[in-house]
Amino acid sequence: MPSRFQKITVVVPTYNERDNLPELVGQLTALPLPNLYVLVVDDNSPDGTGEVADKLAVEAPRKVAVLHRTAKDGLGRAYIAGMLHALADGADVVIQMDADLSHPTSTIPMMVDALATEGVAVVLGSRYVQGGRVAGD
Repeated sequence: MPSRFQKITVVVPTYNERDNLPELVGQLTALPLPNLYVLVVDDNSPDGTGEVADKLAVEAPRKVAVLHRTAKDGLGRAYIAGMLHALADGADVVIQMDADLSHPTSTIPMMVDALATEGVAVVLGSRYVQGGRVAGD
């Protein structure tokens, strides 16, 4: 991993994702990026996602953190809250990822490498470009 990135934070908003969250966090923490951290932003999920996130944070205290919000306030606002939190916590790179397993975690190292080597400030992955696919395809 490029040494210039001391902290890469993946912001994962959640609402009723208790079943998917452990799988996603496992995939993310298994990536070959030692400076990768996961910030779960939970909007007071009634299914207990926040408690699952807290458990994951206890199991991996240096890799997983949780930002609890008191009400469901929308995906966009959850991303903004998470990004602001990540930047305030010293993130050099902020990645956004949905919790429903629709985004392939395996592309993250390639995207981080592009940030480090291609002289770009933003890398955007899309399932709607040539070669991309929608979950279930």
